[in-house]
Amino acid sequence: MTEPRILPTSESLKVEFKSDRKRLSDDDLVAALTCLANAEGGELWLGVEDDGTPTGLHKEHQNLTGLSGMIASRTSPSLAVTVNPIEVAGVHVAQILVPQSSTEVATTSGMYLRRRLKQDGTPECVPMLPHERSSRAGRFGLYDVSAQAVAGATLNDLDPLERERLRQTVRQYGGDRVLLELDDEALDGALGFTTRNDQGVRVPTLTGLLVIGREPALRERVPTYELAFQVLAREAVSFNEFRRFPLLKALDWLETNFRPYNPESEIQIGLFRVPVPKVDMGAFREAVANALVHRDYHRLGTVHVRLDDHGLTVSNPGGLVEGVTLQNLLTTEPRPRNPALADAMKRIGIVERSGRGVDKIYRGMLRFGRPEPDYSRTDHNNVVLQLATVDADEPFLKLVVEQEKSHNDTPLPIDSLIVLAALREHKRMDADELSQHIHRNATQTRRTLEQLVEAGLLQAHGNTRSRSYTLSAQMYRAHGEQVAYTRQAGFSSLQHEQMVLNFVQQHSRIQRNDVIELCHLSEDQATRLLTRLKNEDKLIQHGKLRGSFYTVNSDS
Repeated sequence: MTEPRILPTSESLKVEFKSDRKRLSDDDLVAALTCLANAEGGELWLGVEDDGTPTGLHKEHQNLTGLSGMIASRTSPSLAVTVNPIEVAGVHVAQILVPQSSTEVATTSGMYLRRRLKQDGTPECVPMLPHERSSRAGRFGLYDVSAQAVAGATLNDLDPLERERLRQTVRQYGGDRVLLELDDEALDGALGFTTRNDQGVRVPTLTGLLVIGREPALRERVPTYELAFQVLAREAVSFNEFRRFPLLKALDWLETNFRPYNPESEIQIGLFRVPVPKVDMGAFREAVANALVHRDYHRLGTVHVRLDDHGLTVSNPGGLVEGVTLQNLLTTEPRPRNPALADAMKRIGIVERSGRGVDKIYRGMLRFGRPEPDYSRTDHNNVVLQLATVDADEPFLKLVVEQEKSHNDTPLPIDSLIVLAALREHKRMDADELSQHIHRNATQTRRTLEQLVEAGLLQAHGNTRSRSYTLSAQMYRAHGEQVAYTRQAGFSSLQHEQMVLNFVQQHSRIQRNDVIELCHLSEDQATRLLTRLKNEDKLIQHGKLRGSFYTVNSDS
């Protein structure tokens, strides 16, 4: 047995307790494990009561050899688990580690089960229905529902007026102009709007219905689709309408109704007048289009676009697809839930052709000196994006525009904008801290930082090991905050020395932590300063290591 180990405090989506006092049946054990595998994976503790009390393994389970083989033989495809014997409070239990499966796992008796949380937050095991299996396969990129024929749909469900709207959209947004040369049938085939059924007859796909379908057909054939636009001001409802228009018409309708609530001012930068909207329209279009393209069309639910006193919120049913997390949102390769629909919308020109629409949303916020887009409310069931509608930072925008003009109108990289935004908020940071903001490794982060230093937008402080960064004097001067720059940039070594000596005169003694806080230095920098003052006989060291402190040398 291994050394004693602390149990999880309670059951969760990824933790299951199973009592073994009366010997848990193989069927019940296998069912519980498939539930975990079909959700997020996790661990099952055999020999533990529901309240987390370890009561031990049944005598028939004392020898765990062969348990993993039994589980593999009674699941399809075979589930590979790891069984660890554990001793908890003198009681022998088993920890069974279950990986998340990319394909649905069934028991050999034909049961498909999944784990979910009830309203009270406790987990339960429930049957996995056919549409849930398709939804799960889409999240893992194993099935594209948008490329499938829609049951009962015919070519009459496609609207010729929406095809004409599509061609106008291609012209307006710079889509693939090859599409303009195609006739209706060729256009439908090129964009995946139709496919052939078993009889060889052309029928609409989900993509076709969503983009150019008639509204009655969408209501009947795709009941999970709906778009809502709501405007709330101090809890009063100014606008609240729900629509099931085809996607291009829906986006036009939404933009037309959003513009009156999106006032725009202008600022003069050199010879140019730069518009400053409440919400950048490029970021708005990309956020809404992403929600419509990447939502889960197996789930009943509405894509909500809500403008209130706190900002703009865009939410859609279906969490992030497998492999995409909040930590790699900016750097991961594009992984659409509905590849056929995403490809069609890219070629039409509605969403970013590179698949990096998130970058466009970030740029639309950060370029105006506003906070980063906030995805923190996203969970397994919904993606929620919040865009703050605070006033733009006009001096910051001027500096960004001037920087871009000096480089032949080349946009400032997203990484650079995120770094500048982080330092505006946190004032002083090192490369490791900033790398977490831009989702890059240390080498890439330092390269970005040094480019910003060379451009005169950042100021580096300290040597290579302990280097930190602040906004440059130019950035602070643009905001009329020269005093704040001096405070953040720090002081000369002579000033640091005088601050330390003054502190000791006032408080009789000083420790390294006092120096770190007083002078805003790193541990290494504080140690070197104290060592130099000691070597110059200005301070006397008392004690060693962590307990050491320094007093004034009265003989100096």
